[in-house]
Amino acid sequence: MSTSNPEHPIDRLQDRLSRLPLRERKKLRTRRAVQEHALRLFGEQGYDATTVEQIAAAAEISPSTFFRYFPTKEDVVITDEYDPIMAEVFRDQPADLPPLDALRATLREILPLLLDEDLQVIRTRMKLAAEVPAVRARMFESMSTGTHAVLTEIISERTGRRLDDPGVDTFCWAVLGVLQGAIYRWLGTPDEHLGDVIDQNLDFLSRGCPL
Repeated sequence: MSTSNPEHPIDRLQDRLSRLPLRERKKLRTRRAVQEHALRLFGEQGYDATTVEQIAAAAEISPSTFFRYFPTKEDVVITDEYDPIMAEVFRDQPADLPPLDALRATLREILPLLLDEDLQVIRTRMKLAAEVPAVRARMFESMSTGTHAVLTEIISERTGRRLDDPGVDTFCWAVLGVLQGAIYRWLGTPDEHLGDVIDQNLDFLSRGCPL
């Protein structure tokens, strides 16, 4: 994918990452390299059969260094940098757009770029989350404390409601449920485009889930 257009969200993220202190950039590169080795090993020999020690050896780091980057083995599957991209693009949406419309516009903008760059990695990670109970549980925990918190913040900003508003909380959980449902459907129907499946699900949610 060309990165010549500075308006692309991926480019804005890369620009922000390039301005990090050298130490932080090295940490990010190491984390990505470890994740690449881990996903390769999971594909070759299975998740349960792959140990942290094997991942660390492949990445030429110590097991203790692995745990400085990933608190658990499951975290090497679920960790990414997508939430900051989503938040940045969401905040750029026109102020008069309702929250759900702004979210749909955000995902229509960024998903093609993310999938273009990381389709196989995303599919591998999501497949592991669907098939491995420990990864699935850790992903739900991460969503509860990570993605849900980011969604809550940006929805609160757009609506002028408090962070602890029950309506904001319910809205964010509904969105996460819709996104998770879209991912499971996509894994079962790989010929469909993930962005289209997510947008269809969010449209269904916007219409009150009519049955």
